[in-house]
Amino acid sequence: MGFELAQVNIGRMREPLDSPVMKEFVDNLGPVNEAAEAAEGFVWRLMDAEGENATTFRFFGDEWLIMNMSVWTDPEAFRAYVYGPAHRPFLQRRREWFEHLAEAATALWWVPAGERPTVPEAEKRLTLLREKGPTPEAFTMKAEFPKPE
Repeated sequence: MGFELAQVNIGRMREPLDSPVMKEFVDNLGPVNEAAEAAEGFVWRLMDAEGENATTFRFFGDEWLIMNMSVWTDPEAFRAYVYGPAHRPFLQRRREWFEHLAEAATALWWVPAGERPTVPEAEKRLTLLREKGPTPEAFTMKAEFPKPE
């Protein structure tokens, strides 16, 4: 059967998506998502009904929180993409577009191969990480847990 790595990442926007402040971020969603899909170890990502990005999904019912969610073969593949040349420049500029969140904004967890996480599940995992810290049910890139047996 096997397991794959699910991840959710949220951000509280500084301005609405159609504002000048967010323009460069929005303009680069397509290329950054295409790079993810082409990355070694990529399995799946959450997309809207048009098959594009996930900016229409809301997290915790908050209209200012946007999210991305994806599944990867393993933490190494996910890390290589996050810190790779297509994504890292935008990661380094995130404060231009998103407020600093005092609580965890990213959670990782293992899912059975072929299973796709849902937004409510991602909310549950991030809440669990915030309440209990890293556990096998929800962890971080700095405090990973191995695949289940």
